Amino acid sequence: MAVSIALGALFLLFLLGTPVAFALFFSTFLYFIVGADQPTMLLIQRLAGGLESVSLLAIPFFIMAGVFMNYSGITDRLLRLAELLTRRMHGGLAQANVLLSTFMGGLSGSNIADAAMNAKLLVPTMTDKGYTKPFSSAVTAASSLITSTIPPGIALIVYGYVNNVSIGRLFLAGVVPGVLMAISLMVLVSYLCRRHNYQPPERKKVTRREWVSVTRAGIIALMLPLVVIGGIRVGVFTPTEAGAIAVFYALIVGVFVYKQMTPKTIALATNESLLASVNVLFIIAVASGFARFLTWEQIPQEIAMLLSSQVGSAIVFLLLANVLLLVLGMFLEGNAILIVLSPLLAPVAAQFGIDPVHFGIIFIINATIGTITPPLGTVMFTTCSITGIDIASFIRAVMPFWLVMVGVLLLTTFVPFVSLALPNLVF
Repeated sequence: MAVSIALGALFLLFLLGTPVAFALFFSTFLYFIVGADQPTMLLIQRLAGGLESVSLLAIPFFIMAGVFMNYSGITDRLLRLAELLTRRMHGGLAQANVLLSTFMGGLSGSNIADAAMNAKLLVPTMTDKGYTKPFSSAVTAASSLITSTIPPGIALIVYGYVNNVSIGRLFLAGVVPGVLMAISLMVLVSYLCRRHNYQPPERKKVTRREWVSVTRAGIIALMLPLVVIGGIRVGVFTPTEAGAIAVFYALIVGVFVYKQMTPKTIALATNESLLASVNVLFIIAVASGFARFLTWEQIPQEIAMLLSSQVGSAIVFLLLANVLLLVLGMFLEGNAILIVLSPLLAPVAAQFGIDPVHFGIIFIINATIGTITPPLGTVMFTTCSITGIDIASFIRAVMPFWLVMVGVLLLTTFVPFVSLALPNLVF
C-alpha cells in the first residue's frame, strides 16, 4: 500500500511539473510516513549516503569545465570554425549549428545548456539570413541532443554511477552514436535547405591565413575531450580526476591563451557552476533514498522476473524498452527517467546478455529524445521560451529531426557494434 501511494504521488508530481528532486523526495518521504516499517532517520542517512562516492566528484568538475569554456570565448571560436567548415554547404549556418553542438558536446556536457546557448547565439542570426524561426529552433533543439552522448556528457556519468557501469567505457561508447547523429542531422538539414531554398552555398574562396587562424583557435578548444579520454585510457588519471584536469585546462585556455577570463568572470563562472552542480547532486541524493525503498520492496527483482518470464528474447526486450522509454519521455523529464527507471531495466537487460555499456547508450539516447518530444520535453520548452515561437509551430518543424533521431536510436539498439566498437578497441 505504501509503495502504491508513493509511486502514485511521484508520477502525479511529475505530471504537475514539480522539479525532479522535490518529486522524488516527497514521494520517498511519503513512503516512510504512510506505512514503511523503517525509521525515518534511515531516509536522512540514505540521502547523505547517496553522495558518498568519489566518482560523483566528476559531475561538478565537468560542469565547471563547461561553464569556464563558455566564459573563455571558446564558443565564439568554435562557431567560426563550424561556419568555416560548412560555408560551401546548403544551409551553411544551419549546418554550423549542428556542428557547433557536436563540438560543444564534450565541453558543455548538458543538452539543455547547449540548446539555450545556441538559441540565444544562432537563432537570431539564422532568422536574419532568411531561415524561418520554427526551422531554426528545431535545428537548435535537435542538434543539442548530440551533447548527451559525446563525452564527457553528464548523463553518461550519472548512468555509470547509478548502475555501476564503467564511466570510461561509457565515454567512448557515446562517440560513434554522437557522430552518427551529427551526420544524419546534417544530411537532413541539407535536404530541407535545398527544398526550402535556405542559404545557398558560398563560393568565396577561403584564404590560407583565415584557415590557419580559425582552425588553430578551434583546435585548442577541441583538445579537451581528447585530453580527457586519452588520459583515462592511458591510466594517467581516473574519470573523476579527469574532471579536475578539464577545469584546469579550461582555466589555462581562458586566462592565458584567449585572455578573456578575468577574476570577475572567474567568480561569476564559479558561482554558476556551483548552482548547477547543487541541482544535479541534490537529484542524485534524493534518488538514492528513492532507489533504496524500491529495493526494500523487491520491486526491481519483481520487474526483472516478470519481464524475463514474459519476454522471449533480447530483441523483443529492447523493442519494448525503446517503446516504453519513448512514451515516458513524452511526459517525464530526462533525469527522472534516467535515475528512476535505469536501475529497474538494467538488471533485466543483463539477464538477456545485453552489454551494460551498450544498454546504457540506448537508455541515454531514449531519454534524450524525450527532451524534444511533446507535451513536456524540457529542451522543447527551453528553446521555445528563448526564441519566442509557439509549441505547435515547433512540433511541426521538429518532426523530421525527431524521426532521424529515432532512426539513429534503432541503429544503435540493434547493431551493438555502433556503441561497442570503440570501447572494445581501446580497452
